[in-house]
Amino acid sequence: MTEAHAGDLAAEFNVGDARYREAKRVTLVGAVVNLVLSGVKILVGWLGHSQSLVADGIHSLSDLATDVLVLWAAKHGSRDADAEHPYGHGRIETLATVVLGIFLLAVGAGIGIDASRRLFHTELLLTPGWLALAAAAASVLLKEALYHYTLRAARRLRSNMLRANAWHHRTDSISSVVVIVGIAGTMAGLPYLDAIAAVGVALMIVKIGWDLAWHSVHELIDTALEQERVDHIREKILSVDGVRAVHQLRTRRHGGQALVDVHLQVDPRLSVSEGHRIGERVLERLHAEVEEVSDVVVHVDPEDDESSRPSSNLPLRGPVLERLRQHWKAIEGADQVRHVTLHYLDGAIHVEAWVPLDGLVDLEAGRQLSRRLAETAAGDPDVAEVKVLYY
Repeated sequence: MTEAHAGDLAAEFNVGDARYREAKRVTLVGAVVNLVLSGVKILVGWLGHSQSLVADGIHSLSDLATDVLVLWAAKHGSRDADAEHPYGHGRIETLATVVLGIFLLAVGAGIGIDASRRLFHTELLLTPGWLALAAAAASVLLKEALYHYTLRAARRLRSNMLRANAWHHRTDSISSVVVIVGIAGTMAGLPYLDAIAAVGVALMIVKIGWDLAWHSVHELIDTALEQERVDHIREKILSVDGVRAVHQLRTRRHGGQALVDVHLQVDPRLSVSEGHRIGERVLERLHAEVEEVSDVVVHVDPEDDESSRPSSNLPLRGPVLERLRQHWKAIEGADQVRHVTLHYLDGAIHVEAWVPLDGLVDLEAGRQLSRRLAETAAGDPDVAEVKVLYY
C-alpha cells in the first residue's frame, strides 16, 4: 500500500492572513453598526416610551459580545498548520459557531418569554410614538444590509462562523420588525399584536440557532459530507485513468474545508511508481475540481481489501526469499534467477522469478527450469504460484 498526500498543508489547507483580514473587516463593520444602533434604540426607546425598542437596543448591544467572539475565532482559526495542529486551526471557527448558535437559541428564548409575559400582562405595555417607529424602521434597513454584507463574505470564505454571525444580524432585523409591528399595533389600538408577532419570530430565531449549532456539532464529531458531495468526489476519482474501483471513501469537514481519505483499487501487477502516480493524479483532480477539498490521503491497493482475504499474516520479503532458496537449491539453473518480484494478493504470495535469456543453454532448458520452479509453489503453503519471466 502506498500513500499520496497533499503537499504543503499550510498553503493548501489554510486561507491564512487574507481570510482573517476579510473576516476582521466584515466583523468590525458589524460591531460599529451594532454599537451605534444599540445606543440610538435605547435612547429613542426611552424618550419615545417604547419598552420593545429599549429591549431591541439591548439585543443589538449583546451582538457586540458575539462580534468579539467572531474576531477572536477568525484570528486563531486562520492560523497555519503546525506540529501540534497538522490539519490547521479551522475547528476553532466550528466551536465558535456552536457558541453563536447557542447564543441565538438564548436570544430566541428570551424574546419568546418576554413576549409571552407581555401577552398576559397588558399593564406592562407602553404607548410609543412616531419617533420610536422611525428608529425601528431604520434599524431594520441597517441590520438587513449588514446581514447581506456578512453573508456574502461567509460564502466567499466558506465560513459557517460568519454565516452564523450574519444570521445573528438578521435576528436583530427581525426583532426590529416585531418592534415596528408592535409599535404600529399599539398606536392603532391593538396592543396584543406586538406580543403575538414576537412569539412567532422567537420560534424562527430558535430554529436558526439550533440548525447552526447542530450542524457545527456534527462537524466536531467528524460527520461525513453530504451524500451528494461524496458521490461527486467518488465520480471524480473514478474518472482518473488506472482507477479500477473505490472503497473506504471517508470525508469530513474542518472549518470551511473538507478532508478526504480514500482507498483506490488498481491493477495488482502495476509497479509501485505507477500506482503512486495514479494516486497523485487523483489528488490533483480533487484539488482542481472540488472546491472545498483541501487535503487528500490516497491509499493505493492492488485489490479490494474489504472483500479479499487478508495478507497481514504472510511473511515479508526476507523470509520468503530464504524459503525459495531452500526450495530451489536442488534445481539445475535456479542460480540464474536475478530478481524476484512478490505480489501479495488474496491472502497468498504470487512469485515472479526473473531470469536473463543469455544464461539459458537452449529453449528446452528454459521450459524445464520454468516448470520445476513453478512446481515449488506446491511445497509452500504461503505461495500461490511461481512464474518465470525472461529478459
